[in-house]
Amino acid sequence: MKDQKEQKEINHRHGFSRRDFLSLSKNVVIGTGIAGLAPSLIWLDNAIAAIPASEGYLLVDTKKCQGCASCMLACSLVNEGVENFTLSRIQVIQSSFESFPDDVNIAQCRQCLDPACVQACPEGALKANAKYGAVRMVDRTRCTGCGECVEACPYTPSRAVISNKKILKCDLCANAPYHWDVAGGGPNGKQACVEVCPVGAIEFTIKIPVQKGEEGYRVNLRTKNWWKLGYPGD
Repeated sequence: MKDQKEQKEINHRHGFSRRDFLSLSKNVVIGTGIAGLAPSLIWLDNAIAAIPASEGYLLVDTKKCQGCASCMLACSLVNEGVENFTLSRIQVIQSSFESFPDDVNIAQCRQCLDPACVQACPEGALKANAKYGAVRMVDRTRCTGCGECVEACPYTPSRAVISNKKILKCDLCANAPYHWDVAGGGPNGKQACVEVCPVGAIEFTIKIPVQKGEEGYRVNLRTKNWWKLGYPGD
C-alpha cells in the first residue's frame, strides 16, 4: 500500500476528496490488507477506503419535544435492562437559561457517513456492522473503554459515552438485549425512542440526512394542530 503522502497526491490528481468519495459511494472496503480485492478503488488513506452508509437515521423535532425524557429511559431499559439516564444513548438536554423553543435539545447519534469515532478506535471495536444495516456499532468484546471515540466525536455532548469501562453508543436498537419485539430493532425493526415518545418528536428514516451542521437531523414534525397551540410552524 502506498504511503499517506503519495496516496494524497494520487487522490488529488483524480480530483477526489474524502468527502467526495463518501458522497458517491456506499461500497464497503475497510481495513489495511484488502487492497488487492478492490484494485480499481481509490484509497483515501492508509486505513480506510470507504465506510458504507448506515441504512437508518434518527431525526428529531426539538421544538416539539416536551423534555419528558421518556426516550432516555426507554433507551436505557432496552439496552441495559434498567432505567438510568446515564446509560441512555440519546440525551435530552434542558437549559434553564434559555426560553422556548431553544430551552430543549435532543442529542442523538447521527450514524455519520464519515464517522470520527470509528476511525479513532485503536482496537477496531467500532465499525459499520453489515449484519445490522451498516449501523455504527460497538463490539464490546474488543472495546477497552479507552475513550478515544468519545474524544473524537465532534458533537457536544459526545454521542458515545463510557460506562463500566465500555463504550455505549446508539445502534438504533439493533443489538438491544432487552428489546420488547421478537423481531428486534435496527434499521428494519423498531427503535425504543421513536416508539415511546408521547408527542412524536423523534422519527426514523432511511434517507441520508444532510451532513452539514444540524439542519439534516432536525426537522419539523408538527402538524397544523401544533401550530394552533402556538408552536412555531417552521
